[in-house]
Amino acid sequence: MTTEAGAPVADNQNSQTAGAGGPVLVQDQHLLEKLAHFNRERIPERIVHARGAGAYGKFTVTADVTGCTRAKFLSEIGKETEVFLRFSTVAGNLGAADAVRDPRGFALKFYTEEGNYDLVGNNTPVFFIKDALKFPDFIHTQKRDPYTGSQEPDNVWDFWGLSPESTHQVTWLFGDRGIPASYRHMDGFGSHTFQWTNEAGEVFWVKYHFKTDQGIKNLTAAEAGELAGKEPDSHQRDLREAIERGEYPTWTVGVQIMPAAEAANYRFNPFDLTKVWPHADYPVQWFGKLELNRNPRNIFAEVEQSIFSPHHFVPGIGPSPDKMLQGRLFAYGDAHRYRVGINADLLPVNEPKATQARSYGRDGVMYDGRHGGAKNYEPNSFGAPAQTGRPLWQPLPVSGTTEDHPAPSHAEDDDFVQAGNLYRLMTEDEKARLIDNLANAMAGVSRDDILQRAIANFRKADPDYGKRLEAAVQALRG
Repeated sequence: MTTEAGAPVADNQNSQTAGAGGPVLVQDQHLLEKLAHFNRERIPERIVHARGAGAYGKFTVTADVTGCTRAKFLSEIGKETEVFLRFSTVAGNLGAADAVRDPRGFALKFYTEEGNYDLVGNNTPVFFIKDALKFPDFIHTQKRDPYTGSQEPDNVWDFWGLSPESTHQVTWLFGDRGIPASYRHMDGFGSHTFQWTNEAGEVFWVKYHFKTDQGIKNLTAAEAGELAGKEPDSHQRDLREAIERGEYPTWTVGVQIMPAAEAANYRFNPFDLTKVWPHADYPVQWFGKLELNRNPRNIFAEVEQSIFSPHHFVPGIGPSPDKMLQGRLFAYGDAHRYRVGINADLLPVNEPKATQARSYGRDGVMYDGRHGGAKNYEPNSFGAPAQTGRPLWQPLPVSGTTEDHPAPSHAEDDDFVQAGNLYRLMTEDEKARLIDNLANAMAGVSRDDILQRAIANFRKADPDYGKRLEAAVQALRG
């Protein structure tokens, strides 16, 4: 055993004192080093998605998609790429229970030969809001109230009632899939719309789907309450032990593909994160298999310090005008620079595996000197890395004035039509559980105006939906 500087440790059981029973000496640098390091063992937890688990694996191409993208890791059938996937809950703190009603993060890092590609999605195809400007306000409603220190139903339902675009995602959240039985038994989605570009420069808009091969399994509210109390780490343990047993979880991977020319006149805004593309319009085209087969050796180093940034694209893949995605392109990288540090990309879990990063970023906390004496500026005449001159994705035409624009409205756009469609797809038993889950969550709201406004949004989605919900809430409130 040595100190962090490599010197042998003579005694790791007793600190140095001024005589037997005397005060501890400041010269005991081993003691001071241990205590100082212990005080700094934690980095700030993620504001959202703090509670999570991860695993390594591989992605295998199973069908030809080269007509739509020039990304090299998708260039041929049978090609394999190493991946790291982090699952998470959204609202809970680092020590929260796994079995709770909450969306699940589905953040996937592809270690490709053209650099890392991060696809940062969820287990739902939609989200609560459509503009990143509203994200801090939304998350504040889901976190602890500044006065009570608790999550408050008034805050949750006040915001959702005043933000009718949330009705679709709230219907997902309080339905059967709101509490997955495990990370292995849920689907994943890229959620946003992304750009694919082929070698000819043609543009396609895509939405990613990850269909679990283990089958969908969910927990009822009662089952989840019991499990969360008995085994808070239920999902993390399930994933780790399944991989240890050799029962490697897999997902079949596909995309919905929309030719760029069809976006302007599509019946829904194709870049609205609160909307899906109905499969009847754009069927999923399956092209890959995702497998998780290796557990991290150290949770802190590989799960806590893992970073995922939607701006980590590779040639042939890029962003869309989705306003939520545009905000995330900045916010995620900025969060990691604050939370983990300016050199977070140099950590083993985050650095490229199939290629080498060649940037001019230097110095800062945790810099490892990997560039040696190489020049730290560009352009230069010393044969150092230079730009390629070829953008990763195709540019988009823009027009109009610079101002605070709402998202463009398409023929069938409103905040309720898809929530109503989802409700009407449910069986009677599924509807009954949805109503019961919502009513229990809403019964604690203290103000009638907040409650009625929230219920009105569900009534606009479907009259039966709102009527049954109102009756259920009234029954609970007496």
